[in-house]
Amino acid sequence: MALERRVHVAFRPRRDGRIRVWSEGYGACEFAWTPSLEPAAPGEWQNYLRAAAQAIARKWGAGYGLEAAVLSDLPPAAGLSSSSALIVAVALALLRANERAARFDELMEILPEGEQFVGTRGGGMDHAASLASRAGCASLIEFQPLAVRPIPVPPDWSFLVAHSLTVAEKSGAAREQYNARRAAGSVALTRLGAASYRAVMEGRTADELAVIARECLPTEEERDSFLHTTSEAGRVRAAVDAMERGRETEFGRLLLESHASLRDRLKVSSAALDRLVDSAVQSGALGARLTGAGFGGCVVVFTRSRDLAAVRDGLIARYYAACQQFQPEMHLIEARPAAGALAAEG
Repeated sequence: MALERRVHVAFRPRRDGRIRVWSEGYGACEFAWTPSLEPAAPGEWQNYLRAAAQAIARKWGAGYGLEAAVLSDLPPAAGLSSSSALIVAVALALLRANERAARFDELMEILPEGEQFVGTRGGGMDHAASLASRAGCASLIEFQPLAVRPIPVPPDWSFLVAHSLTVAEKSGAAREQYNARRAAGSVALTRLGAASYRAVMEGRTADELAVIARECLPTEEERDSFLHTTSEAGRVRAAVDAMERGRETEFGRLLLESHASLRDRLKVSSAALDRLVDSAVQSGALGARLTGAGFGGCVVVFTRSRDLAAVRDGLIARYYAACQQFQPEMHLIEARPAAGALAAEG
């Protein structure tokens, strides 16, 4: 679901092809918008700006540039899709500066691939949520064909986003590990001769998928990536059903099972994330799970609304009490489901 926190881009169009952007956290950068942009040095934040410009150029050509300031109340490198939100925001600003409208499906055709310009082999889920989420709803996002279905969140359900106070820059060292997990899952599909995970899962039980993994996939990395992906798809369906039926205990259990799979199969958790999940449960939460690419960043904590204050206090006492850098307004956020950028525009 989209959060109430946002990446804002204030801009004015230029009459040439230069892009100049300033960010409070990262300083200023400037480059010429050409049809074939090259990445800046690895780890440079302007690569996300270049990714947005290059994605647009591939579909519509390079256009007029802009001067812009980026402001954000979203913690960076926290697993909260700040990089995807930045690409979405800059892309929308560039389109508006050039008086060009784009449909959701057109944006989804270019933006996920655009992020790979930075070197992260991610997917399109973050961009779809940032663009198309509805207030008060979670988003069930599907591909092939692309679809977003809003799932109303029961009014007595609440979520916290809790920062582990460790970060994992996807433009840095964590990128190789993240990409390796993605690659193992893709290799598994190729080895099975399947076009998609949906095709592999069609008509098969979890036990049958486990047999396929054991008998057809030779490496532990391929087996674990395959089993995480297939089991997670099943948990998504079960979570939608639990949310629609208001089954809070089941939904919490699914979050904990998801975290265990991310920890034990995909191996993208960390000691800090595991301790934060445990602290949430000990504080009365019904479930918790790391979010984003892992290796640091945040967990999503699920609780009954009536228990929200107690869970929050428990997390502060059990996890954050010894952390001098803890800032409640930045590191322990109540996550209310908000509207995505396109919905917010009307």
